[in-house]
Amino acid sequence: MSGTSSRSREPELLVERLKRFTDQDLNALCEATDAAIIDGGGFGWVTPPGRRQLETYFRGLLLVPERDLFVARLNGDIVGSAILVRPPRNNEAQAFAASLMHSYIAPYARGHGLARMLTEAVEDCARELGYHILNLDVRDTQTVAIRMYESYGYIRWGEHPEYALVRGKSVQGFFFYKRLRPPKSGGQ
Repeated sequence: MSGTSSRSREPELLVERLKRFTDQDLNALCEATDAAIIDGGGFGWVTPPGRRQLETYFRGLLLVPERDLFVARLNGDIVGSAILVRPPRNNEAQAFAASLMHSYIAPYARGHGLARMLTEAVEDCARELGYHILNLDVRDTQTVAIRMYESYGYIRWGEHPEYALVRGKSVQGFFFYKRLRPPKSGGQ
């Protein structure tokens, strides 16, 4: 018998770009999303929309060519996600910038560094695809996320005083960007 108990084992952490779901993956993703929404996460919904709507959303997401779904796994189970959104092909003027959207880790899986891993994976993919800038926005109530993004080099460039309406109350939002590669000549 080894001297290592199951309690002392390090958790298995993984972030991946997901191309298709297993039923188990989709179920875990919906559960994590529900938990994040209930906890006040910035997924966009204020109350969980129901399993059918979440499943439809995530299945549809995989069909959109300009969107890439990244998931965070804790011991094999999906516990969070983020989306890399590329500009549409007809937006030549902003073709250098992509967006990080709907990034969250379920409350029961926080504290392992998965949010940072998820952010790094999206940034790495955006760099590989040739993007120079990564944009994101968050509610001002998401103080932990804001601190993480700022510590990771994101620059706050703007505020919106009525960014979201949560339970009848206006919530301020902050807009951030991060340069992923040196500027092109001419200021890009």
